[in-house]
Amino acid sequence: MTDKRSTAKLHHYVPQGYLRGFATDIERVRVVPLDRSRQPYTPSVKNVAAQNHFHTVGEFDEPDAFEKALSDVEGQALGIIRGFANGEFPPSEENRWAFAHYTALQSVRGPDTRRTTEHLRTTMVGLEVGAGGRKNVGAWIRDNFGIDPTPEQEDRIWDEATQPGGPPISFSNLAHIQNTVETAIELTPYLATRPWTLVRFDRRSLITSDAPVSLVRRPNDQPWEGVGFATAWGVTFPLTRKLGLLMSDPMAMLEGFEADDPRVQQVREMVLAGRIDQIQSGTTVMEKLFNQHTAQSAREYVFHHPEDERFVLAELPEPDLINIKPVGGIVNMDFDGEPLFAPQVHEGQA
Repeated sequence: MTDKRSTAKLHHYVPQGYLRGFATDIERVRVVPLDRSRQPYTPSVKNVAAQNHFHTVGEFDEPDAFEKALSDVEGQALGIIRGFANGEFPPSEENRWAFAHYTALQSVRGPDTRRTTEHLRTTMVGLEVGAGGRKNVGAWIRDNFGIDPTPEQEDRIWDEATQPGGPPISFSNLAHIQNTVETAIELTPYLATRPWTLVRFDRRSLITSDAPVSLVRRPNDQPWEGVGFATAWGVTFPLTRKLGLLMSDPMAMLEGFEADDPRVQQVREMVLAGRIDQIQSGTTVMEKLFNQHTAQSAREYVFHHPEDERFVLAELPEPDLINIKPVGGIVNMDFDGEPLFAPQVHEGQA
């Protein structure tokens, strides 16, 4: 039987050990809410970026098994960060993959990813049901749930799916954990195979947030174009208030190469071996690159050392736990019960 007393209750989506790199000697960190109606405050790191039972899974023998697994990953990553601070850079290939995985995991483990996934699923279900029309709701239910619905069930599904905002869909902790793990595994190679630059700051400092891994657009990208881990010019990750990691664009070295060119694999091997990595002194330009992207990527909170208030942007974004927005016209469609697309009439059937 599981010892309930040993089960962790407060689960962090930004590790305490990481936040200590931005805190005072007594582990106090300044929290700046993006909600302008709330005032900044200075709590202990143990009370920051955490939710009760965020990773608790009743299906596991140990309900907080994932939280404990995260602690192992975080412990290894924090050891690598300490190594960076002590001059152990570039990392070994083993540590490179480990830290790339930690970075990928940190980028998708928060409540913003969960809310975004729920939002996208809500949008798609609303579109599927609404576009199919009221008379096809029963078929949709059978295809998705494997049951023959009653008329009352069909009415309820139609009403919920086509109401403003879509149907009320929420993901379980287990579903969120599975999505987090799978997505992090997929993203890890996009980080490990980028050239890394370790930036050391002296007079200037870095801030962080509840979503500290940020994507930097390519200079010629249009504002309406999306940016992802495969297409970003760079990925910034403030490691401590005095240490930042920039994962830059690997394509700059591969321009003009065909995908099957042997030199592509040679460059990849050079990157993984750390032969293209570098250490750079922090400049004002580099501080602004990190801090502006960190602030713009924040979902609800910006965090910083109490002495570093001057490095926080004067104008912060509004809070937003949804980081991918479907096209507005799709989200706001009104359905009148008729199928959105009429069945195709072939010649001779008219």
